[in-house]
Amino acid sequence: MHRLVIPCFLVLSAWAADAPQKGPDPSASAHRAIKLAESGRCDQALPLLVKAVPHITQQDLRKDAGLAGIKCAMTMTQPETALDFIRPLQREFPHDPQVLYLATHVYSDLSMKTSQELLFTAPSSYQVHELNAEALETQGRWDDAAAEYQQVLKQEPHLPGMHYRLGRIVLSKPKTDTTAADARREFQAELAIDPNNAGAEYVLGELARQDSNFSEAIEHFGRAAKLDNTFADAFIGLGRSLNAAGRPADAIAPLETAVKLQPQNAAAHYHLGVAYQRTGHKEEAAKQFALRQKLSDQMHQLMGQVYNGIVGPQQPEP
Repeated sequence: MHRLVIPCFLVLSAWAADAPQKGPDPSASAHRAIKLAESGRCDQALPLLVKAVPHITQQDLRKDAGLAGIKCAMTMTQPETALDFIRPLQREFPHDPQVLYLATHVYSDLSMKTSQELLFTAPSSYQVHELNAEALETQGRWDDAAAEYQQVLKQEPHLPGMHYRLGRIVLSKPKTDTTAADARREFQAELAIDPNNAGAEYVLGELARQDSNFSEAIEHFGRAAKLDNTFADAFIGLGRSLNAAGRPADAIAPLETAVKLQPQNAAAHYHLGVAYQRTGHKEEAAKQFALRQKLSDQMHQLMGQVYNGIVGPQQPEP
């Protein structure tokens, strides 16, 4: 009986054919691409970075390669590609100044590109007027912005949000004898179109509170809080209006909710302290007042640091 003998070189050849082929090292590709990017050859660097970055295991290198990819993508006017780099970096390095700085530019450039496409493809659409109005608002050109929102309403009379923005503009302009009435009219018009606008309910509540019409304020703040159970300012407005209306026991629950939603909000702690104090809970009131003072001191200290960072520390007078 003869045994079948397979030559050794054939066995090795078959094993090599079945073995997975080792691709280029992503770290080496990334290092090469980063050097290309630094030398201004983004056209060569970007394809390498797109392929390499998802497979890099070293955190520092992954960040450097991602940042290089963003810069090259923006240089080559490819904001969509830049987004593919910035999103994972934001997840992995959410508080990194470099990442946040470049993200600001990526989203800004993408916004500009998209707005230009809108202008060129649908120049007479109400969305163009709305976009113009938003830009004018950021410039403080209140009357021009209001005129644009009015143009939107001419085309789409029942479009949600427009009367809310008009009301916001009224309140942003220098105050006149009719400011409150004009703003109230716009926010009421908004609720007629969109009864679920918690922001409109909140502002109506604030206008009523400023007029010492606490029963009306309580109604509006209460509806705002029901429409949006994460709206801390609505709970604060409701609680302080209940305090002002002589109902501190009823104010405790909404103010406790506000404190849970925004534990760093000094005003929430203060008004909760008032409610506790007026209902005889002296120890709880003292705790809230102490927290309010601590938060206020921290805020003053932070503002001082920011001020010194901008203008420099103040030298004592001789």
